[in-house]
Amino acid sequence: MDFGLHVGTRGVGATPEGLHAIAEKTEEVGFSYLGFPDHVVIPNLVDSKYPYNKEGQWPAQSTGTCLEQLMTIAYVAAVTTNIRLLTSVMVLPHRAPVLSAKMLATADVLSKGRLTVGVGIGWMAEEIEILNTMPFSERAEAADEYISAFRKLWIQRTPSHHGNRVNFENIMFEPKPTQKPHPPVWIGGESKPALERTARLADGWYPVIANARHPLDSAELYGTMLSKVKGLVQRAGRPPDELDTALYVPWYQLGKPVIGQSGDRSPFTGEAEQIAEDVRAYGKCGLNHLVIGFESQNLRVSLERIERFGKEIMPLCS
Repeated sequence: MDFGLHVGTRGVGATPEGLHAIAEKTEEVGFSYLGFPDHVVIPNLVDSKYPYNKEGQWPAQSTGTCLEQLMTIAYVAAVTTNIRLLTSVMVLPHRAPVLSAKMLATADVLSKGRLTVGVGIGWMAEEIEILNTMPFSERAEAADEYISAFRKLWIQRTPSHHGNRVNFENIMFEPKPTQKPHPPVWIGGESKPALERTARLADGWYPVIANARHPLDSAELYGTMLSKVKGLVQRAGRPPDELDTALYVPWYQLGKPVIGQSGDRSPFTGEAEQIAEDVRAYGKCGLNHLVIGFESQNLRVSLERIERFGKEIMPLCS
């Protein structure tokens, strides 16, 4: 298993100095992925239920600060050499599809083939409505078409697509992405429609551990859900063993454990050996890439956390 870091584009992640320092330290320590979330504008009032805590409230609602995801990735590409850059995840309804495909292809070219495209349909109706690309209720249906259109634009010499949401023909789309046939596409989500979309279209499955309705907060729960996904992949006529696997864990904490709803220690929190045991358990269930997240308003604290993960956790997991 390898490791990734998810960094919010606010706080220390909202300045060039902070991003540069975090990216440099993450690559130096030996992380394989560096991922960034996707918010464009933060509404003052959000009634949409956040799916990744029991309260249903988005923890970043208090600030309107957020750098644009793909511009951030382009900047980080310029100050790193080897680490893969992850959209964690890109919300498909936030941008027009052909423009999205071009921005992603550009990021892959500028990073010399280091982009992994995590995608999802989004949960915040208010933000999607402000960006005005489609009705919130149609985003799931549109996702399949967007992903199919991306692949045509990235692969075909003279791409064309005619659908309900995406239409183009008689165009040149150059340069193509550096990675062949295209950057890997990881689909996020834990619901039945998300799993079915993964089975049809994904190169990898990238859920969040903390969905209140579909929790993956034990290796057993993760393994059961992954088996279901692979069954759907096989039913879709694709080789299930070719599906890559990743997991985003926003509550990682070294030291004092986080206590879950059951009263037990949440995985990937606690002492170093406990976290390493969690890594091994999820790895045995089929997890390939563990992406952790943390927030800090202090750059020194952020860099220390990265350093400690590299020194205290990684060696126990090799």
